[in-house]
Amino acid sequence: MAVVRAVLVSPAPKTDCLFQAISLGSKMIPNFIAHFATPSALTSLTFLTIRSTPMQPQIQAQVQQLRQQAASLLVYQGVLENPTGRAFLYLLELLEAPVANGMATLWAYGQWFSKLAAESCSWQAFLLKQILTAENPFSQQAQRMVLSELAPGLVAAAWHDLRALQQLYHCQAQQIGAWVEAIAHLENSPVIWQDKATNGQDSPHPPIWDKLANAEDWATVLEALAAHYRQAGTGDFATYRAFRWVKGELRAIAHPDPIQLQELVGYEGQRDILRQNTHALLAGLPSLNVLLYGSRGTGKSSLVKSLLNEMGDQGLRLIEVPKADLGQLPEVIERLRGLPQKFIIFVDDLSFEEDDDAFKSLKVVLEGSLSARPRNVVIYATSNRRHLVREFFGDRPRPNDADEISSWDTVQEKLSFSDRFGLTLTFEPPDQDTYLAIVRHLAQRANLTLAPHELEFRALQWATRHNGRSGRTARQFVDFVQAEQALKECGISY
Repeated sequence: MAVVRAVLVSPAPKTDCLFQAISLGSKMIPNFIAHFATPSALTSLTFLTIRSTPMQPQIQAQVQQLRQQAASLLVYQGVLENPTGRAFLYLLELLEAPVANGMATLWAYGQWFSKLAAESCSWQAFLLKQILTAENPFSQQAQRMVLSELAPGLVAAAWHDLRALQQLYHCQAQQIGAWVEAIAHLENSPVIWQDKATNGQDSPHPPIWDKLANAEDWATVLEALAAHYRQAGTGDFATYRAFRWVKGELRAIAHPDPIQLQELVGYEGQRDILRQNTHALLAGLPSLNVLLYGSRGTGKSSLVKSLLNEMGDQGLRLIEVPKADLGQLPEVIERLRGLPQKFIIFVDDLSFEEDDDAFKSLKVVLEGSLSARPRNVVIYATSNRRHLVREFFGDRPRPNDADEISSWDTVQEKLSFSDRFGLTLTFEPPDQDTYLAIVRHLAQRANLTLAPHELEFRALQWATRHNGRSGRTARQFVDFVQAEQALKECGISY
């Protein structure tokens, strides 16, 4: 066993150089000492014993087998093409080295542990999560057709990869920790990442998770895994529920608006119609595009967003497309065609100027083109205008006009554009009784302690001084009083 004695500068702003020197080999240590060992640079000396140890054959053989399984993946390579997977592979590479570098191996183990901590899951849970959301030729085709319709070569590749991944799954963190302990000559075993204990009663995992975790041979679960992809989808659509179309790509929204249907009061008729249409979409039945129009602050957008929180676990997904990107709407819809999830394309605050290209793009989607409309996509748009295309009195033809012969047809085309939505839901501004009912409902949910007469008096004052009576105004008033109440409980008052 070779022993190298090295000098550590402490404190030293360039101690990274020592680690690099050790990692590259003992021949660089004298140069390091010669460069830094000056009276002005050294404040104290600490002697370290760095061992370069021949790898134990048994450990080397086991690690080599794991690396071979990882390298043999045919379609599921993406499971390891992420920071956690790459940290694991690098750690295996150091563990298999003919002459082990204890310091570098210990550092690599720390990197892998850190990545698991960031994911907040064990190595086994991480692998299962990656497999269930994997985007690869097998999962992408399996979500669109049954297993028997897939190419035999693709099925065989998935069958092979599952068995290889199962070998990696059975690689326990305790075993890796023992290898690191032996190579780095640690006095104690390194800390092992462990998941937080759960009672298993409220597990968020789908049934396929437990099937893989308990199966003796993952290849036998291939058909169930394909069925999972058909139901849940792959990639971001299997992980997130809300998205935004930005500059030609879909971006997941990790924290969508948590608004609940129970928070919306005063428009129960419109709510029930929209829920019925959305349930038809989820069931694969004919569903209609919907225009929600009416006064500002009446809860049109909140109603659409609340559907996601109610039905997201049933496969509903919400994609927000800004008006500026409506020209790319046909491209968005084609990306969604054939996917197992059901999609609401949400366009907020919709209105158009004359000769607006976005108007033409949306018109094509609503009226249909040579491409059939996907059964898994609807458009829900909100607007403060009943007629979405702006019209001026000057647009209306007069008998002496010498312009367009069929100018009335042009006017009718503008006025009837909103009629191309299958459903139009109207949101009138609330009267005083409805406004106060909304306030009382929100105040109860917020646990406000104001007396009923004081609550109503202040709510009416708030509406007068701010934005008038609306659901949004009621929400803002209750939020203000809730914060005021919390501050008073902390001894802060104004």
